[in-house]
Amino acid sequence: MTTTDIGPNTGPRETVRRPSRFLRNLPPKIAMLPLIFTACVVFLGGTLWTVLYSFTKSGLLPRLSWVGLDQYERLWSSRKWIVSIENLALYGICSLIGTLVIGFTLAALLDRKIRGEAVFRSIFLYPFALSFIVTGLVWQWILNPELGLQNVVREWGWTSFTFDPLNNPEIVMFGLLIAGLWQGTGLIMCIMLAGLRGIDEDIWKAARVDGIGTVKTYIRVIIPMMRPVFVTSLVLIAAGIVKLYDLVVAQTSGGPGISSEVPAKYVMTAMFGGQNLGQGFAASSMMLLMVVIILIPWAYLEFGGKKHG
Repeated sequence: MTTTDIGPNTGPRETVRRPSRFLRNLPPKIAMLPLIFTACVVFLGGTLWTVLYSFTKSGLLPRLSWVGLDQYERLWSSRKWIVSIENLALYGICSLIGTLVIGFTLAALLDRKIRGEAVFRSIFLYPFALSFIVTGLVWQWILNPELGLQNVVREWGWTSFTFDPLNNPEIVMFGLLIAGLWQGTGLIMCIMLAGLRGIDEDIWKAARVDGIGTVKTYIRVIIPMMRPVFVTSLVLIAAGIVKLYDLVVAQTSGGPGISSEVPAKYVMTAMFGGQNLGQGFAASSMMLLMVVIILIPWAYLEFGGKKHG
């Protein structure tokens, strides 16, 4: 909307009124409406619906039959749930550390501009293109004592060699960890490599002039500069850890016994195998609470601390 003013020396002058703040950048806001709707209705609404029905005695179908905290008391008195939490914690810590260390090490080696870098990068990244079901089945065969690695080594002459993690309750999670690291490190390697390639070459030259070794340069200079890259990697790894399910189903189906159970499998078993939606909703709510407990301190340190710094 425009109005015309007549100045004393300049003649007619048009004054353009700026649109209201709500109407600014209207096309992008309209384009974001489906995403906002999905976030509010599907994600937030689904979460609230799940928490609500976790206090009910829902069986095969959801029903508003209130039982208070009975589902949660039953959940935390279940040995299967306790084992699944312990397994997720063990797998999560080892996967987090292992993926970051291996991914960064591979990226640092490739950053030295070795011959055939593109080939090695493709080889390392290829497992990430596979689904966890395929990865689990492949490693189930590799770790099979009668067909896989143990059998091959024994045919070479080492008849006493034993490597059967998937059938050993004490180390079965490490068998799953091997498959998880094999699939996940390639993506982290590429992210780290992109971060390393963004480091100014003058920093490396200055470090060499000062006589700082390569390892110390990485630890004291390069890694602190790559903090946003590490944060992105941590988020991606953590997301994969929390939703760990299909890899377990493909390799062990939660066995031997319940030694490789994880929370996501517990939820699926309770809801569809046991036809107990209330118990599955309670387990899902506890998984959500665990994620929130982890995210709140991280969000405060990442964003809140900067305002006070």
